[in-house]
Amino acid sequence: MSGAGPSEVKRPVDQPPSLCLKVKAQDGNEVFFRIKRSTQLRKLMNAYCDRQSVDFNSIAFLFDGRRLRGEQTPDELEMEDGDEIDAMLHQTGGGLVY
Repeated sequence: MSGAGPSEVKRPVDQPPSLCLKVKAQDGNEVFFRIKRSTQLRKLMNAYCDRQSVDFNSIAFLFDGRRLRGEQTPDELEMEDGDEIDAMLHQTGGGLVY
């Protein structure tokens, strides 16, 4: 077994290489994804938008109240199996017109 390189994240021995994440929409609809800990979240975001037939740019993905960036990975964010990502539609407008 080779040693971990300086850029590798050391994972506890009992932690599997992939995890199941739940993406929850504002309407309560839930979609589950199995993703590797080292996979960029952009892959999950694109798959969610494809399944829901929505434009990628119309959805904001949030984890623990913070907006996710596509290049982030579950390892970087210390996500665990069963964690939930919120999918929020971008608000446009909202101002009053007199």
